[in-house]
Amino acid sequence: MDAVWETAFTRLTGVRHPIVQTGMGWVAGPRLVSAAANAGALGVLASATMGLDELRAAVREVRSRTDAPFGVNLRADAGDAADRVRLIIEEEVRVASFALAPSRELIARLKDAGVVVIPSVGARRHAEKVAAWGADAVIVQGGEGGGHTGEVATSVLLPQVVDAVDIPVVAAGGFHDGRGLVAALAYGAAGIAMGTRFLLTRDSTVPDAVKAEYLKATVKDVTVTTAVDGLPHRMLRTELVEALERSGRARALARAVRHAAAFRRLSGLSWSRMVRDGLAMRHGKDLSWSQVLLAANTPMLLKASMVEGRTDLGVMASGQVAGVIEDLPSCAELVDRVMAEAFTVLDRLHAPHPSDDRHPLGTLPPPG
Repeated sequence: MDAVWETAFTRLTGVRHPIVQTGMGWVAGPRLVSAAANAGALGVLASATMGLDELRAAVREVRSRTDAPFGVNLRADAGDAADRVRLIIEEEVRVASFALAPSRELIARLKDAGVVVIPSVGARRHAEKVAAWGADAVIVQGGEGGGHTGEVATSVLLPQVVDAVDIPVVAAGGFHDGRGLVAALAYGAAGIAMGTRFLLTRDSTVPDAVKAEYLKATVKDVTVTTAVDGLPHRMLRTELVEALERSGRARALARAVRHAAAFRRLSGLSWSRMVRDGLAMRHGKDLSWSQVLLAANTPMLLKASMVEGRTDLGVMASGQVAGVIEDLPSCAELVDRVMAEAFTVLDRLHAPHPSDDRHPLGTLPPPG
């Protein structure tokens, strides 16, 4: 689609359209990220499941596939976060996004190197904090979003954040089409971020059997559970989720140890490091030991489904929009469709009412 919709977000990042493909672990690899970037969205590479050498190779692969700007998503609480920031600077990545609020020092270091810093937040106070520390923009995720999530719906949280900060705000949680983009911009956002919608594209490397589970899910099949790691986590209801919710502490601990052992072999981490990481992710919660271990090796549970296709044993993080998605377009087809729908909605809103010559939106100019 040739038409562009310029916002504060597109000007900040240099992308053609105000759309972000979020950094989903085991999902947002070089193929998906480069396809999203070539479609005019901001593709974001997920780094939490990669070692430093893997991350550098992935960044270079994305660059070999596209000349468009892209980003890398980091875990702010990772033990090697400073090394990953150095890598992003060295590789001249355009955008650094964070799943948790980065420190003031990390933000300053990235900004001094010309990297755009966009943390993800789930509360107004978090947006205010990172804005005060110098973040260039924020992605605000409402409760409809997949993965770790909050209780406040996007339609309530988004305007709160827009009113609280003077940096561009990107809306996440519940978006999948052009109508959602127009709605988000009407609330004052500068763009939308989509995870599940990009996962369900032909450019996503998620196994077909897993994509089929998402496509057949209804809105009611997308649940929020604390059984995986003690924190509210939105995902498809699977056999694993049901087993964890039924298990007593002893059985849950045995299951967690098995998963942790597999993740330790994959990652090379020591048991003590895994426990420390799990404890760090408690966020002040009173978690059982099984939940501490599961918090540390949740990436392994995601890998089982997103890479190995184990729909019976894996965790399938999902936004509620999985229940209304019915197809697998390419990233280019998806972005073109979202933008075309958005322009169609605006044209309809600008059209005169059949009974008179008044325009519902008065003199609001079209985007361009």
